Amino acid sequence: MAGQLREYRRRIRSVQSTKKITKAMELIAASRIAKARARVAAARPYAEEITRVIEAVASQTTISHPLTTEHAQATRAAVVVITSDRGLAGGYSSNALKRTNELIELLRSEGKSVELHVVGRKGVGYYRFRDRAIDGEYTGFSEQPSYGDAKSVADALISSFVAATEDGGVDEIHVVHTEYVSALTQTPVARRLLPMVLTETDQPPAGGPLPQYEFEPSAEAVLDALLPRYVESRLYAAMLESAASESAARQRAMKSATDNAEDLARSYTRLANRARQDAITQEISEIVGGANALASAS
Repeated sequence: MAGQLREYRRRIRSVQSTKKITKAMELIAASRIAKARARVAAARPYAEEITRVIEAVASQTTISHPLTTEHAQATRAAVVVITSDRGLAGGYSSNALKRTNELIELLRSEGKSVELHVVGRKGVGYYRFRDRAIDGEYTGFSEQPSYGDAKSVADALISSFVAATEDGGVDEIHVVHTEYVSALTQTPVARRLLPMVLTETDQPPAGGPLPQYEFEPSAEAVLDALLPRYVESRLYAAMLESAASESAARQRAMKSATDNAEDLARSYTRLANRARQDAITQEISEIVGGANALASAS
């Protein structure tokens, strides 16, 4: 009985230590969510405005540009998937990877080969374990991405996009990331970055009439200059959304782990109390038995 009681007490101490760790990780993740959401809100106006300018160029001119013109027979596509560098975030990375595999199957069914770019150690480990070719690996910044991180990914994608297909270039660029909906809901989504999916409209934007632009030196030169900025801003926005989603998923996972640790500690405490009571009962029985034996002998 004494050995069993010691074992229960050891397990209680172990669970309580784990609970302290998961609680601390929960609080850290919660503090990062607000900061990540603030960065998403700060980056959104630039991304929306650059998209609006490109749509204006496309709607007010008749030029054919790779940024806005789909290939008649696209044969190769680049897919960027954003995952986490660390675990303990529930199904955050696995859901993004599942959505990526669905997109890859769709592209292949359309007769397109896929060039894969992976952000985050979890995604890199997933594809390496399955011996899948990875054309680009980017790690170390999933929780707190910077614009420079987005630019490094965008540079590789743009180089592939502007190159000829026969030279290893791509006709399309897709990104898979996790969209932050709420603290309880994060949804993996797949979007095509290039060529752009234009939404032309004659309705004036909120707060003013439909803008009229004059392009210098030419509309085509403007689109050439906006191409890298557009891809960088969209990737940066996707990384920020994913960072907020990762923190929210990790907070939820750590809260669940903390609650489970509390339940386990209570369960072990009840078992330890029962073992202690059994030990006391056994000792009393042995004392009474010994006293009765002495009384009978005398």
